Amino acid sequence: MYNTRVRGVLIKGNKSFADVSRDIIKPMDDKTPMWWWVTAFLATGALFWGVWGFYNTISTGIGEWGLNNNVAWGWAIINFVWWIGIGHAGTAFSIFLLILRQKWRTSINRAAEAMTIFAVMAAGLFPLIHMGRIWDGFFIFPYWNTRGPLWDNFNSPLFWDVVAISTYLMASFVFWYMGMIPDFATIRERTASKMKKKIYGILSFGWIGNAKGWLRFETAALLLGGMAAPLVVSVHSIVSMDFSVSVVPGWHTTIFPPYFVIGAIFSGFGMVLTLMIILRKLYKFKDYVTDGHLDAIARILTFISLIMGTAYLTELFMAWYSGNEYELFTFMKNRVTGEYTFAYWTMLTCNALIPQLFWFKKIRKNITIVFIISIFINIGMWFERYVIVVTSLSKDFLPSTWATYEPTITEISIFVGTLGLFLLGVLMFFRFVPTIAISEVKSVLKETTTLKSFTDE
Repeated sequence: MYNTRVRGVLIKGNKSFADVSRDIIKPMDDKTPMWWWVTAFLATGALFWGVWGFYNTISTGIGEWGLNNNVAWGWAIINFVWWIGIGHAGTAFSIFLLILRQKWRTSINRAAEAMTIFAVMAAGLFPLIHMGRIWDGFFIFPYWNTRGPLWDNFNSPLFWDVVAISTYLMASFVFWYMGMIPDFATIRERTASKMKKKIYGILSFGWIGNAKGWLRFETAALLLGGMAAPLVVSVHSIVSMDFSVSVVPGWHTTIFPPYFVIGAIFSGFGMVLTLMIILRKLYKFKDYVTDGHLDAIARILTFISLIMGTAYLTELFMAWYSGNEYELFTFMKNRVTGEYTFAYWTMLTCNALIPQLFWFKKIRKNITIVFIISIFINIGMWFERYVIVVTSLSKDFLPSTWATYEPTITEISIFVGTLGLFLLGVLMFFRFVPTIAISEVKSVLKETTTLKSFTDE
């Protein structure tokens, strides 16, 4: 049983079931606030700038980017891996904590899962645009065709990316949508609008909330969670294969699959922390997303940050211990010192050092500082992908081919466009979908809101 004396109260305010439904649905019934329109306007502007960048790339070619003979992968792959990492958080957060029976997930999992969907959508654009000929994108999908012997290259990690990410997107969407069915039914029953009643009636698939339906619903959630959990690990492991199967210095000094998976969860949890602080501030959800919830995420980030720091030190140690002059040059002359020193030390500081402030309870209780640290984590994880891609490619085995990489305005606009796409998706989610899982909060309401101590029977 959940012991509130030890673990704290999850839902504050002595809420009833009716209070939970009313509070969470209220932002959807109220008039759209001004901050929503202003943010949507800025996000739309960013999206249109990104559309210009896409058009410029497709009409002119990848020559519009700052790529060269050495750095053939630039911002496109950096941002692809960054978005995929953020997309790991929602499903990993929800599924792993569901399987581990962590009740504090109930107030956060819905927003985390939504974040996953929009982040993976943003990530999926980069491999397509990186092809140069986006109209040939259908060649990389493993569908049955009549092209004879012409088929996808199953030995290519890039093809593995397509399969893994498309599967991950579908599994994440099904898991996210299925969890919303009871909530859609709640809105259907409470709304007075005939239009809303019809729309949410369709979305709820005729849910009536009987015992048989709940039994099947909970069984399906556990089954989907159990099947999707390995997928969370496999997706970023496969993304890491894009790098680790090569002989480029710096791409196989540490064990990339677990390194990438942990990094993805780290960046994703950082974005979840950022999003939940904003959500609880804008919608006054402090009774549902409590300081205890944010404290739990901060504790997880502290632990994962230690793993990230260990991985960084392992890379440096193996570069020295191996005696490989190419590895040693990449790490010591092109990362720790050299042209990309700023990027490397920003990565190390934001990911391995700053999150260690969460060891102090006063820091974890100060929401403003927690929010700032979450932003640093997002920045640091972006620089990690920049360091991995650019520093290893810019100076390889042949000094005569060394070249400096700098992104062009077209690359920057595409990245900003994906930020706009992500932000617009999150805003639509805030406006039209219950941002907290009503049914799941109700399922833990009674046992997590009283100060009664429980003992095992």
